[in-house]
Amino acid sequence: MKTPQTITVIEATKLIKSNDIIVVGMAGSEPILFLRELHKRADQLSNVRVTNCLPFENAEFFVNPIYKSSFSVDSWFYGPSLRKASENGNISFIPNHLHLAGRKRFEHARPNVFVGTSSLPDSHGFVSLSLSNVYEKEAIALADIVIIEVNPNFPRTFGDLEVHVSDIDYVIEADYPVPTLPDVEPNEKDIKIGKYIADLIEDGSSIQLGIGGIPNAVAQMLLDKKDLGIHTEMLTTGFMHLIKSGAANGKKKTIHVGKHVCCFALGTQELYDFIDNNPSVQILNGNYVNDPHIIGLNDNQVSINTTIEVDLTGQCCSETIGFKQFSGTGGQVDTAVGAQNSKGGKSFITLYSTAMVKNPITGEKEEISKIVPFLKPGAAVTLSRSDVDYVVTEYGCVHLRGTTVLERIELLISIAHPKFRDDLRAQAREIWKYE
Repeated sequence: MKTPQTITVIEATKLIKSNDIIVVGMAGSEPILFLRELHKRADQLSNVRVTNCLPFENAEFFVNPIYKSSFSVDSWFYGPSLRKASENGNISFIPNHLHLAGRKRFEHARPNVFVGTSSLPDSHGFVSLSLSNVYEKEAIALADIVIIEVNPNFPRTFGDLEVHVSDIDYVIEADYPVPTLPDVEPNEKDIKIGKYIADLIEDGSSIQLGIGGIPNAVAQMLLDKKDLGIHTEMLTTGFMHLIKSGAANGKKKTIHVGKHVCCFALGTQELYDFIDNNPSVQILNGNYVNDPHIIGLNDNQVSINTTIEVDLTGQCCSETIGFKQFSGTGGQVDTAVGAQNSKGGKSFITLYSTAMVKNPITGEKEEISKIVPFLKPGAAVTLSRSDVDYVVTEYGCVHLRGTTVLERIELLISIAHPKFRDDLRAQAREIWKYE
């Protein structure tokens, strides 16, 4: 049986060749040592493409434009580091739905190298990929070279993310802290939105939540519910609180009864301590977890996602500001459609009614409506108007499923900020020619 070779991070970067396609672990599973060292090979490499997803590490190889002839980044989901570096000209977004992100990408561009992170090997020679199985195990199966930063600080998790050491070519011994995502304290708007949603969630429902103040507020508002299930893309600290409080036990789930299912985890150290060696948490392949058909198998499945702006017909732009990529599609469509496939399921799209933006002429910040007659030029439609169910702002919750365009106009205006409603209605009448 093959045994992986233990090497230094410098030796690992020397394995990279020009024109290689490298896939790295997602979010908290980024191989930090490797990413911090890679730029030092720039003078010996050209056209190395690194594929990532929701990166947190401000790696020099893509942050600094002097390295762009050596390295480029193809990303499934932008984070702050990629947004800032996107002006360098060597970063590009991969349009995707999360459940097919790995499969479609790897059919187009097969990875030469996978670099990720794991827990320590157990007594049977298996490591756990720990925090993410969105696409990582798929990449490992395809890559010519597999490099893993084995780290005793990473939680040992269960699901289908276990990898035997014989499937690993090289090991880097690491000892850095696990990347954490602090809890965002919900503000007054978040709490209002959270309450609107929680009032429509029944005991026994299965829940999907994302990142930020609104999802955290929803989680807080669900603490008095009973027998909730968890089938979610991302397992957050808010979910941990629901489990610890007894609100979420998975007893009423239709599939994976009693198990808390996700495809990656990201949150506080308390969350990582909770999922360590915890068989009730199952981190399964993203291709399975986010498949809308699988999501729909749970009765009363609820998805809660956020968006940037919504037009008066219900189109949701959740990933760009105009033509500029801001985040990604992620699992928004997967989970929204999946929840509506579910018997008794509901899908919620949430947003604040307004945002403060810089006026391009005066340079001053001004308040604008996020419910608009039409999306900004170049905006990506993340969730189509045909797939929208509930839309929620701090001014209320409206149900768009099955409604006409004219009905949607009035419903969405009713939850816009009051000071923009008259103007929205006037523009709508001009555009759609109705009385």
